[in-house]
Amino acid sequence: MTPAGASTAAGLYALVAASMAGACDLHAADAGKAGPGCAQAWMDRNLRLNDILTVGTHNSYKQAIPPPIMGLLRAAAPKSAFGLDYHHGPLADQLDDGARALELDLAYDPQGGRFAHPAGLKLTSQAPDDAYVAAMSRPGLKVLHVQDVDFGTSCLAFVDCLRIIRAWSLAHPRHTPILITMNTNDEKAHMPGGVDELPFDTSAYDAVDAEIASVFPKAALITPDQVRGRYPTLREAVLRRGWPTLGAARGKVLFAVDEEPPHIAAYRGARHSLEGRLMFVNTDEASPASAYITLNETSDLPRIAADVKAGLLVRTRADADTVEARANDTRRRDAALASGAQYVSTDYRHPDPRWPAYEARLPGGAVAVCNPVRQPERCAGLAIEP
Repeated sequence: MTPAGASTAAGLYALVAASMAGACDLHAADAGKAGPGCAQAWMDRNLRLNDILTVGTHNSYKQAIPPPIMGLLRAAAPKSAFGLDYHHGPLADQLDDGARALELDLAYDPQGGRFAHPAGLKLTSQAPDDAYVAAMSRPGLKVLHVQDVDFGTSCLAFVDCLRIIRAWSLAHPRHTPILITMNTNDEKAHMPGGVDELPFDTSAYDAVDAEIASVFPKAALITPDQVRGRYPTLREAVLRRGWPTLGAARGKVLFAVDEEPPHIAAYRGARHSLEGRLMFVNTDEASPASAYITLNETSDLPRIAADVKAGLLVRTRADADTVEARANDTRRRDAALASGAQYVSTDYRHPDPRWPAYEARLPGGAVAVCNPVRQPERCAGLAIEP
C-alpha cells in the first residue's frame, strides 16, 4: 500500500454521501449536476455494472465452530484455529444490512449423505441433530468450509442458499447487482475418520449450473453470454463495449467460480468463452474468457487498478484470517476500498464484540457508491444504493 493510496482510502472512508442538488438533467456531465429527484436515473443511465463499489462478506454462510471441536483444533493446529474463529449471520440478514457480495463454498454430493456425520462431532462425543442429518442426506451440492471440522453453515444445501437469495432479490427489485463467488472444494479428509470430498470435475460443475438454473431464471442473472453478446470473446466484449448499464443490472445476480486453473478448465471444457455457462470464472487477463478476476492481496494493488481501468470486474478482500480485526489494523481495508475493486469482501461488516474497534463498511451507511477509480470526477463516493 502506498502512502497516496492510504490517503485516498482514508478520504473515501471518511466521506458521507451527500444529497445532490441542482436541476434534473439526465444529460448532465456528472452526477453532481443531477437533482435529488433524478440522481438514481442519471446513474442507471450513465454508469455500468463495473462503475460501482460495494462491500460484501467472505464465507458468507459460515457459522462458529462448536467449542469442543475448536478446542481440539487449538491444540492440534493453533494457527488454523486462529484464522477460523469468525462467523456470519443468516444470508437474508446480511443482504438486509447491505452486503452485495456473498461467498459460498461448495462440496459435491450427488448421492447425498457424504457429509451427514462430521468426524469432528464423533471425536468430541457429540452427534448431529436430526434436521442436520436429514438435510445433508439429500442428494445435491452442499455448502461448507472444511468437512468434518468447520462444517457449520446457515444454509446446508446450495439450492437452499440460492432460494434465500432469490426470495430476497425479488423483494428488493432495485438492489445493486449481487456477486456470488464460489470456491469448489475437493480436499482430502482433515482428521481421522473424516471423509474426502469428491473431485470437482465437469459433471460437478454441470450440477452447479443446473442448481442455479432451478432457482434463478436467466432474466434474473447476468451471464457470460449476455455480456459477450455478438463479440467473438467475453474479454473483447468487456474491454470494448463494457458491462451492462447499472439500470439493466439492478435486481440481478451474477455468479463467479473463484478457483485455480485446473478447476476453471473443468468448468470451461472446450468452450472458448464460456458459451452456455451461467458463471464467470477467475482467470488471467489474457484469456478469452476474462471478465472477472479475484485479486485478494495487498501486493495485487497495481494490478487491481489496471484491471479496473481496463474494464474487468474485480473482487478483493479487506481482511483475512481474523488478523486485521484482532489488531484493529485498517491498512488493508483502506487500500481495498481505494483500489477500484468493485466488490470488497470482509468478515466484519459489523465488529466482533471481542475486537470491537474493527469493521469494514462504506461511509454513511451506503450499500454501494460510485467507484473511486472508474468515476473519479463524475460521481466518486456518491451513493448508488443508500
